[in-house]
Amino acid sequence: MNLALVHSRARTGVRAPTVRVEVHLGGGLPTMSIVGLPEAAVREAKDRVRAAIQCAQFEFPARRITVNLAPADLPKGGGRFDLPIALGILAASGQVPLEALDQYEFLGELGLTGQLREVDGVLPAALAAADAGRKLIVPAGNGAEAALVGRAEVYTARTLLEVCAMLSTGKSLPEAVPLPGVRASGADLRDVRGQLHARRALEVAAAGGHHLLLVGPPGCGKSLLAARLPGLLPEASEEEALESAAIASISGRGLDPANWRARPFRAPHHTASAVALVGGGADPRPGEISLAHHGVLFLDELPEWERRALEVLREPLESGVVTVSRAARSAEFPARFQLVAAMNPCPCGWAGDPSGRCLCSPEMVRRYRGRISGPLLDRIDLHVEVLRLPPAELRPDAAEGEATAEVRTRVLQARALQDSRAGKPNARLSQAETSATCRLSNPDHSLLEHAVEQLQLSARSMHRILRVARTIADLADSPHIRTPHLTEAIGYRRMDRGTATQPA
Repeated sequence: MNLALVHSRARTGVRAPTVRVEVHLGGGLPTMSIVGLPEAAVREAKDRVRAAIQCAQFEFPARRITVNLAPADLPKGGGRFDLPIALGILAASGQVPLEALDQYEFLGELGLTGQLREVDGVLPAALAAADAGRKLIVPAGNGAEAALVGRAEVYTARTLLEVCAMLSTGKSLPEAVPLPGVRASGADLRDVRGQLHARRALEVAAAGGHHLLLVGPPGCGKSLLAARLPGLLPEASEEEALESAAIASISGRGLDPANWRARPFRAPHHTASAVALVGGGADPRPGEISLAHHGVLFLDELPEWERRALEVLREPLESGVVTVSRAARSAEFPARFQLVAAMNPCPCGWAGDPSGRCLCSPEMVRRYRGRISGPLLDRIDLHVEVLRLPPAELRPDAAEGEATAEVRTRVLQARALQDSRAGKPNARLSQAETSATCRLSNPDHSLLEHAVEQLQLSARSMHRILRVARTIADLADSPHIRTPHLTEAIGYRRMDRGTATQPA
């Protein structure tokens, strides 16, 4: 038989489409060609494969070798096809049994000595192989990652020779074993002194999955508060954790299989570009908003960000998906993240401080806050003022607040109510679901309408107030939204009250 077929997987966004590696040995001068839209790294596989086959003491056929990577219109990149190409050549030349290949899929880059080197994007490939009902063989370095897919049958190998021995003799390869997933302990909310209003807003944000903006002078604890939000969130489900891990797997930045159950917390620097946030490149890779999928994206110094970079957040904040389109290809990445942003109230940072040290004019404050567009602010549910604490509250013997574990208990109870009612956090309720689950009494309707008129809020802001009020009611274990719940929710729209330099 001069023809062999080996199954493998490409990488396109977070998908792993199947690739049929077809190898044909024909007559003519000895040569090897690879077709099927291969990129440079794939075309160079011919030299790696030749050396690896010879070092494994097999014969490299002195014939015309044609390798077709089908489908032909799907771009193929990286060294992931080295192992299936080598096995295809050996099977077509009769050196390994052809019939043993059909039940497996293969991924792996080959060293010149035949050693298997790890590749990226293995987790999506393991999910796809499990759906196709085939076993997956990967380099030993990718075993723990691929084994995160509990329903997948994954085996690991260190060399090309080990894979060939398994195919020829039936000698089993080691089964991939996942590392135990752990919940990162993170920083404790007890470390935050004072700031009762901001702590309460953080609890509301965690309970309902709401976006949060912290406004306050330098050093008042905004970053400290933001870093404690992941510890308040419910543990990610297996499906959520796999989605987040799959994005990390294809990002090129690596995946830590030991912490795959921890919700991501991304805090890019304010000099990051729009492409760094949303993703991109000739071969589209996920950006920070996708790496924060099912986790928290923290943007510090919000007005210092490039306006164009911030505007790319508007659509993902609503849809939870981002599409990266390029001339040659496009990719869709999930981006269901919880945004926490922090900013100073003015250029010098001290507007509204009792010390009176701020010398910024109202026009300077207006221009500073104008760097953040109204539509973006409209999509942030909670705007919270964080005040500078008096020195007495920072003493080591000052009273500590509640610990993360105590607050998280209330958050989990509120989330359980939301899951039983709508199957999702309140922040993700549709307009119809908001109308059905966030009913108000007639006096409260009048109160909300008055607030919307006074603050000149949009319909989107009004619906967000209702969802926040529903979350506050859930924290209070109240089946209905009461007046205190609604007034607290309205109070979280601080940035809708103009640009005055005095505290609201």
